[in-house]
Amino acid sequence: MSKHGTFSSITKKVIMSLAGLFLIIFLLVHLGINLFLMPLTENHQEIFELLAGFMATNLVIKAFEVVLFGGFIIHIIYGIIVQLQNWASRGNVRYKSGSKTKTTFSSKYMIYTGILVFLFLAMHMYQFYFIKLGFVSTTIVDAHGHPEFFHIAIELFTTQPLFSIIYIVSFVILGFHLDHAFQSAFQTLGWEHPKYTPIIKAFGTIYAIVVPLGFIIIPLYFMIMQ
Repeated sequence: MSKHGTFSSITKKVIMSLAGLFLIIFLLVHLGINLFLMPLTENHQEIFELLAGFMATNLVIKAFEVVLFGGFIIHIIYGIIVQLQNWASRGNVRYKSGSKTKTTFSSKYMIYTGILVFLFLAMHMYQFYFIKLGFVSTTIVDAHGHPEFFHIAIELFTTQPLFSIIYIVSFVILGFHLDHAFQSAFQTLGWEHPKYTPIIKAFGTIYAIVVPLGFIIIPLYFMIMQ
């Protein structure tokens, strides 16, 4: 591979890693809001609607959404490009039985878990974000005709068990994707150290378990309580 090709490949990986870390931070914010779908406090609905309303009307947040959407697109496109380049560079080596390397499940199937997460994201955007933009209509609105996302989410979890199952499975898959993505991003950015890398790896594994589990608890709660 030429120097230009090597530089281009590294650049793509760095951009993909930065976009991935950006999305990892976003997941925490999104989880923090979604948890108030459950009765964590007496006024949980008011808190959810306040946070959701702030996210929908604040100009800074709206600009952030554009960056976020761009981050998703960049991460997905570059992820596919990098994977295709890896396959092309290895040629037929990956089909030979003697060429097996010690890789984790998360690492080996990164591209496939990424595609599945993307499909779930497309469904999720259709059911919520596109309603917010006005591209998709809903009958669950307030007195002013604005979508009530609190009740939209709860209706999906309580009346559509298939949605809840897809939601749960998708976040399990996301957990595997995040497990490798977190440490891979730091490695790509060159932030490796004999002392701190194991800590980063452990933190990434904990994050990949706790955050998806937080999302999974929500549909489980409604499936059990309804």
